[in-house]
Amino acid sequence: MLKHSTTSTTIRGIPIIVINTRPDIDTSAVLSRLERVLVLLERAVPHYYRHLQRDFAMIRVQRYACRGAYFPEERACMVELTFAANSDFSDAQVAASVVHEAMHARLHQLGFPLEMSDRARQERFCRRAEIELGMAVPDGAPVIERALYILENADDVDVAPVIDERLAAERVAQADMAALTDPAWLRRAAEHRRG
Repeated sequence: MLKHSTTSTTIRGIPIIVINTRPDIDTSAVLSRLERVLVLLERAVPHYYRHLQRDFAMIRVQRYACRGAYFPEERACMVELTFAANSDFSDAQVAASVVHEAMHARLHQLGFPLEMSDRARQERFCRRAEIELGMAVPDGAPVIERALYILENADDVDVAPVIDERLAAERVAQADMAALTDPAWLRRAAEHRRG
């Protein structure tokens, strides 16, 4: 079993929990990223930001099989740990995941059913919010490109795929084990310890 650390804090009035199961990921860097993302959302799409402040009880960062998810029973936005930590993704791309999940939260608060017979329609609604964010920020082109690709090329099943939780957990565990045995990770850890 992988050791983990849990960090709880509040950023811009929103409770944040980081469950870090990866010793190669710096929790403080993830928290800094989340602060930048929330500032970006507040400035670029203030109407969505106000909604997420009301609709999310918390943002939880953890390992998961996709970039983001909304857990309605907890009113929690989940941001995937390695996605949040990966500098190959811009703050706008991480913000797009948060705004996407905020739209799910908004729909939930408005009474839309969780057993989404109209799942694809709801996903398309969330993608349009991503496009709006992408258009409002200087580095939004990758956000727009990804959302438009999904909207224009995916059928209903692909727009709203069902995740096999067991298979997803196995793949996450395999990726984590590979990261732990990677000599590059060992070198970075040793460098970090030396200061």
